[in-house]
Amino acid sequence: MNVAKSGYRVFSANSSAACTELAKKITERLGVELGKSVVFQESNRETRVDVKESVRGQTIFIIQTIPRDVNTAIMELLVMAYALKTSCAKNIIGVIPYFPYSKQCKMRKRGSIVSKLLASMLAKAGLTHIITMDLHQKEIQGFFSFPVDNLRASPFLIQYIQEEIPDYRNAIIVAKSPSAAKRAQSYAERLRLGLAVIHGEAQCSESDMADGRHSPPCVRNTTGHTGLELPPGKQQAPFPGIELPIMMAKEKPPITVVGDVGGRIAIIVDDIIDDVGDFVAAAEILKERGAYKIYIMATHGLLSADAPRLIEESAIDEVVVTNTVPHEVQKLQCPKIKTVDVSMILAEAIRRIHNGESMAYLFRNITTDD
Repeated sequence: MNVAKSGYRVFSANSSAACTELAKKITERLGVELGKSVVFQESNRETRVDVKESVRGQTIFIIQTIPRDVNTAIMELLVMAYALKTSCAKNIIGVIPYFPYSKQCKMRKRGSIVSKLLASMLAKAGLTHIITMDLHQKEIQGFFSFPVDNLRASPFLIQYIQEEIPDYRNAIIVAKSPSAAKRAQSYAERLRLGLAVIHGEAQCSESDMADGRHSPPCVRNTTGHTGLELPPGKQQAPFPGIELPIMMAKEKPPITVVGDVGGRIAIIVDDIIDDVGDFVAAAEILKERGAYKIYIMATHGLLSADAPRLIEESAIDEVVVTNTVPHEVQKLQCPKIKTVDVSMILAEAIRRIHNGESMAYLFRNITTDD
């Protein structure tokens, strides 16, 4: 279908072939062809984008999947958006299934809220709308100055549970930490299954001493003065200093499982699986408590570092993720990793936005906690 019939164009901003697979599946469902463009890295690692056809007055959708080289992918998206903006595109809509830096959405010590920075950069580059999936925190939508459609992958993962897990009625949904309990509860209610929560998070590795919050030491000096002293010749009665209450140190609670998993299939649900250490530890605990099969369901399978090897050597039976992030190499390293295709809902979102139709249908039977 050409632009005259469809009224919009779909481009891929990825320079690597592995990352364009999702874009090809989406365009096949839409019945359109990928826009003609070239995205590449020059010898000095600068990103260059050449749009090979006219986009004047058109609505443009840029599909950008995020590989391991996150920063390069972000730069490719920014450069392509700006190239389309300067080529007089009418609307530029980013389709970013996994939104990068979504974990850095809160202020931590002397850090920064990188998600807010990225939102501002995308707006400045020319994007007017974003389609994404399962943001790490839904409040990230408030960082943007334009509309954000945060789609859900849970219907696809729930369908996988019902069709691919034998005897799923004997399963129990598990939250690997109290912070994931709401998401797990949403799955449990829709599947009519029980809920278990692993309580006992790992102690934060960040050092309070390095942060400086214990400097000066919280030691009361009763022998000296209680306030500030002025230089000699300008002495006056000291005033009492400010004394803050001493904060109790946080102690890591013993790890316990709230809920009965004995003789059950344990299904751990989360939005991102990257560093699999927590999931492997959770699987070992569930095995000790009597679970005879352990599945992990997650939307975004980043699977960084040694994740495939750790999964293969662990008590986990299967890891199910969607294709929002390319992970074909990891699947070759670990046959336990399975993929669910979500191109259907992304293609339908593009179609509805272009036609000005309501997006409510894509969120039917989905709770706010999902």
